Amino acid sequence: MKLVILAVGRGRNMPEAALAGSWMSRIHGGGDIIEVESKLPAGPDRQQDESNRLLRHIDPGTPLVACDPRGRDTASEQLAEMIANWRDAGHGAACFAIGGADGHHDILTRRADRIISFGAATWPHMLFRAMLAEQLYRATTILAGHPYHRG
Repeated sequence: MKLVILAVGRGRNMPEAALAGSWMSRIHGGGDIIEVESKLPAGPDRQQDESNRLLRHIDPGTPLVACDPRGRDTASEQLAEMIANWRDAGHGAACFAIGGADGHHDILTRRADRIISFGAATWPHMLFRAMLAEQLYRATTILAGHPYHRG
């Protein structure tokens, strides 16, 4: 099953982008990071534009997870179970969306199958992207019975 991170903002040559890319490249079945940017000024129009740009990369029927600090705190094992359920239901991919500074617009969260968080703390955008990539890799190792998760 291909796992895709949809993210607002460009990683450029940041070390965190390289780290996220490294984790995604290890995912059996494929992993990808798709970046989008809006040229609109900060505010509700930009938030909606960013969410629309993210949604354009999701095929109909593909599961979508919105990463949001108000979402449900999700353990690695729960993430693995979520992915396994979608895989076993015949989905070829799942997308995980990271919004911009103002978060996701309602058009994206209404489309999302799940809204998750990694706790209440605020993380730098690029660091969160790397953390999500590692958790997606970890979820796949849990499903494969690989010892990485215990380390």
